[in-house]
Amino acid sequence: MISASDRKNAVLLINEAITSGASCKKACERLGITERTFYRWKKRKADTDSYEDGRPSADHSDPANKIPAETRREIVNICNKPEYASLAPCEIVPALADEGIYIASESTFYRVLREEKMLNHRGRSEAPKHNRPSTYSATGPNQVYMWDITYLNGPHKGMFYYLYLFSDLYDRSIVGWEVYEEESADYASSLIKRICLKQGRLTTEPLVLHSDNGSPMKGATMLATLYQLGITPSNSRPRVSNDNPYAESLFKTLKYRPNYQPKGFETLEEAREWVSLFVKWYNHDHHHSGLNFLTPYQRRSGSSDKILSKRKEVYEAAKAEHPERWNGRATRDWSLPDTVYLNPEKVHEQSEKADRQMAVS
Repeated sequence: MISASDRKNAVLLINEAITSGASCKKACERLGITERTFYRWKKRKADTDSYEDGRPSADHSDPANKIPAETRREIVNICNKPEYASLAPCEIVPALADEGIYIASESTFYRVLREEKMLNHRGRSEAPKHNRPSTYSATGPNQVYMWDITYLNGPHKGMFYYLYLFSDLYDRSIVGWEVYEEESADYASSLIKRICLKQGRLTTEPLVLHSDNGSPMKGATMLATLYQLGITPSNSRPRVSNDNPYAESLFKTLKYRPNYQPKGFETLEEAREWVSLFVKWYNHDHHHSGLNFLTPYQRRSGSSDKILSKRKEVYEAAKAEHPERWNGRATRDWSLPDTVYLNPEKVHEQSEKADRQMAVS
């Protein structure tokens, strides 16, 4: 445990280094502490007028709402009773309430069972198994596409048009779209052929097409077309929308546009005209948060590095003019990852985070 005098000296030295123009992060690293620790010590001094460690004197007693050991044993015993052995806690708690008994909440039941390593599938039926979809990555355009279908309101209640929308994982640009009066694998098959032709893609180039589990996505015509074009199909897990997050996010952007018509499009041609204007705006004018506020076209055309480099220069110049506004911190990170992942595993997420931290330092 670091003494109060050592803490005081460390804070004084770091403050002196920051005043001289050094980075707070680098100064802290030289003394073997983190920025968070440095600011915590300063806050401790401001709150208590002391650098003494507050942990020894902190209240380490159990919280007032902690359930006693007897209650834990009672929960375990009840869940193991024959009449409850095949039920989940969300069924057990209401059943007990019907008998005029309350022991703990459903979340407490779940927590106790989890801590006792008893939270597994209960009952005779097999637990559903849906493997996580494969992780795909893109280091440039036309490597991974995502697509989905969404409703567009028609002129009458219960009448819809269907927007087929294909986007590129790497730069988020919309590479193809069409509005039809019905959902069909034949329409989807025809559209993906046109997209490949428009993008100048050869059948020998690898391409992954990710979608959910709708019938147009898994129809025989669509799958045959994908295999013919050398495209690898990828599908989300059943009823898991997060497996196709970029497509869902794109539809939200579309339906929250100020000039979107929630009351309906009068004709199919009107719907197509509106979507055409949206696609043009989205690809060329929409500053995408996932692209560090570049437009998809800027990322796709290769001008992103020049634009982001200029932004960094502007921020560095502003910091040099007013360093007190940054308080020793680095300027905003305007970099973009070279590799973009779809449904990444944790190892990829951690690697990407490490790459960003190295780029900042």
